[in-house]
Amino acid sequence: MEISSRSVRAVLYVLLIGYALITVGPFLLSVSTALTKTQHVHLLFKNWGLPPEPTLENFKYILKSGDFGRWVFNSVVVAGLGTLAKVFFNSLAGYALARIRFPGRELVFWAILATMMIPAAVILIPQYLILNKLGWLDSYYGLIVPFTVSAFGIFLMRQFFSTIPVELEEAAQIDGLSRFGIFWRVVLPLTKPALAAQIIFNFLGDWNNFLWPNLIARSREMYTLTVGLQTFKNEYYSFWNQVLAGSMFLTIPVIIIYLILNRWFIKGITITGMKG
Repeated sequence: MEISSRSVRAVLYVLLIGYALITVGPFLLSVSTALTKTQHVHLLFKNWGLPPEPTLENFKYILKSGDFGRWVFNSVVVAGLGTLAKVFFNSLAGYALARIRFPGRELVFWAILATMMIPAAVILIPQYLILNKLGWLDSYYGLIVPFTVSAFGIFLMRQFFSTIPVELEEAAQIDGLSRFGIFWRVVLPLTKPALAAQIIFNFLGDWNNFLWPNLIARSREMYTLTVGLQTFKNEYYSFWNQVLAGSMFLTIPVIIIYLILNRWFIKGITITGMKG
């Protein structure tokens, strides 16, 4: 029995290592390509994925690109403000659906969940037409405002708020706090795990979003980093080493945020499904 248990454990370890290699392999190849000179890119596979002559020229070229700093700034503004707005409004809506009793509350909740089944591409044209009428094309308003709330975020916060004892709010109400004061000063500080999960999901989605900024941003000054990197690709040739060097700047902020919020993120995902 002991031998069988060790065999099973060994097989699991092999599978996990194999999965890790499959997952990390493309990222390592991207890093290797980013460190490779343009004339040596075709030699990567012959050299087992290692750059023949490692160089930082691609990173220097990207940083010296005229609009690169502007693209990074745009991405930070769009992802940062968009994430903060979604965290705030999702929390408000989730708290209302979890604590405030009003006619049709369950219907509203299920209607919000139903929107998660609608493909984003279906509402793409209506959103574009509305923003065109408002004059928000090629602006921060158009890049941020349409995505200041999410159905999944509302669901996540509603589930988490449902796990908090009502007695805490009743005690705060006796002390004279308003409904918003109870939400802001008592309940919200207890939802750090759920907030961390929201921040990671929302920041990752906004930071890596390509379709919507590519549709809305008409001038190079309003490009986000994901859209701007496409300028290094051409109809007839592509500088993949430069594109992947730029993609490293897309990856690093997400990794940093995840490492900072990792502990709270795991706890938030674990608790979310405990109570409906």
